[in-house]
Amino acid sequence: MSDTMRIDRVLVLVPAWNEERSVGDTVREIRAASSRYDVVVIDDGSTDDTAEVARAAGAAVLSLPFNLGVGGAMRTGFTYAAREGYGAAIQVDADGQHDPVDIDRVLAGLEHADISIGARFSDVGEYSVRGPRRWAMVFLASVVSRIAKTRLTDVTSGFRAANTRAIAQYVHYYPAEYLGDTLDSLVAALHAGLTVTQVGVAMRPRAHGNPSQGPLGSTVYLLRSVFALLLAAMRRTGSRRQEERA
Repeated sequence: MSDTMRIDRVLVLVPAWNEERSVGDTVREIRAASSRYDVVVIDDGSTDDTAEVARAAGAAVLSLPFNLGVGGAMRTGFTYAAREGYGAAIQVDADGQHDPVDIDRVLAGLEHADISIGARFSDVGEYSVRGPRRWAMVFLASVVSRIAKTRLTDVTSGFRAANTRAIAQYVHYYPAEYLGDTLDSLVAALHAGLTVTQVGVAMRPRAHGNPSQGPLGSTVYLLRSVFALLLAAMRRTGSRRQEERA
């Protein structure tokens, strides 16, 4: 493996905000998938019974006092993983879209990379996106692929695993703003010398609720994703200048 250690302990991180209707089933599925998975739900300031339902299902719970967003929740989870000495950590969303059966498939990518992405657009399953949202995903994947020097098709997927090197990087830098948790964190990790790969996974429909995928929402996604990529590039340029001055 890329960090030369065998992964004995795997921490599954489940960020959750007002997911009382789905988080229990998600936790139970993860625990049923393998006995070597420890499950931690990061309750991101929920106002419902997310924390109680997660505990009843068998997960440890880290409760945040208010909503920080996925990025803030995941940084909390990675900090916990580092402190507890886990060899790998993997994000699984609480809404049921990530199939716990695929966790081992994504973890296998860590055999030759620091970060392994469960990619939705790799000829596995029937997940599809159209219009501006799809255009944004294709554009982002193209740009990040050049940075990573490997072909990536789904750089905004949250279904991703990290080895100890990546966990340490995420503890150091894991932005909370929109798309920062997937895009900016990945670009920063690549600039820090980490490697990334992807494996194909099939996505499932959300267990509850409906994502915003209307024409207006898709156009906003396109604009915000391009902005997020520019922001990541600007941060890299700024850090280079600071290094040169030092």
